[in-house]
Amino acid sequence: MKNKICHITTVHNAKDTRIFQKECVSLANHGFDTHLIVANQKSETSKGVQIHNITSTTSGRLYRMWKTTQIALEKALEIDADIYHFHDPELLPVGIKLKKFGKKVIYDTHEDVPRQILSKYYIPSLIRPFVATIFEIYENRIAAKMDAVITATPFIRDRFLKINTRTIDINNYPILEKFNIEISNEKTHDICYVGLISKIRGIEEMIRMLKFTKAKMTLIGEFQSKEEETFIKNLPTWKKVNFLGKKNSQEVAKILSQSKMGIVIFHPEPNHINAQPNKIFEYMAASLPIVTSDFPLWKSIVTKYNTGICVNPLAPKEIASAVNVLLKNKEQSIQMGKNGQKAVQEVFNWKQENEKLINLYQQILK
Repeated sequence: MKNKICHITTVHNAKDTRIFQKECVSLANHGFDTHLIVANQKSETSKGVQIHNITSTTSGRLYRMWKTTQIALEKALEIDADIYHFHDPELLPVGIKLKKFGKKVIYDTHEDVPRQILSKYYIPSLIRPFVATIFEIYENRIAAKMDAVITATPFIRDRFLKINTRTIDINNYPILEKFNIEISNEKTHDICYVGLISKIRGIEEMIRMLKFTKAKMTLIGEFQSKEEETFIKNLPTWKKVNFLGKKNSQEVAKILSQSKMGIVIFHPEPNHINAQPNKIFEYMAASLPIVTSDFPLWKSIVTKYNTGICVNPLAPKEIASAVNVLLKNKEQSIQMGKNGQKAVQEVFNWKQENEKLINLYQQILK
């Protein structure tokens, strides 16, 4: 009889790259009876994973959040899994309640949430440190009682290891097969950015730096807010942007294969400095040279493998200068792209993370 496992998210998309495409599909392929609870989406079976929708239509953000977590708990208990694996901070109460029912539970934290709170624009700046501290105490208390904690980076892992000795990092490295495409000789896109579009992720600097280069930018993703979208689209250099909106993984891979470089210039926010954005490794997997923020962690990767140029993310002229260097030196850029692709094939890929995930599940089931 197969071991039944149940992932839970009330925030993410049912086909989320980390939760569904990497973790759930990997576990299903390994032979687990794999279930995924999502909110206000579609119930279906996809790639061996049974997706269960729960519906919550109550008004009011906080009440809706509370109500949705209650429905998620009821659905989780109905599924009656051997292991539960939840992905959202708002599900921490669900995790502790599942433990009280005698269940095996994993907390998968994708972000360093207390540091993330320090950058939340909708929380008044004066009280952000207080809110971050209170949340960290609360998160630590529950994480200590979980059967395991999974983190998205080694930095977050080291924080939780002090609280729960069964803590491992499962990094968001690319699935190589998704980038097993022929790199196009027709480079119709100069600079490519893929992901959530927001000011703290450098969108204003990316658009302003276009004043200092002949290059154009291809932008894939969604704006974090309508206010930011309106502001950015009113900048003079927006006319040099090819905004494609949200695209599926196959479409993204094709566009990357036709791009000359990838760019990631997050601001030096507390939650960014030690993060490992998917897009860095996805650009590398697609054989693109990269322009990145000069954070020590990012710089160590770019420098060691010679995959691109690191810049001050708050300096549009410096960003443009790096772009111009990569455009001018075509052979060097091609070699940097090849270096990055080789690093992903040998080091930064999902295969090793998949093995870590399976081993953790086997340990818990023992």
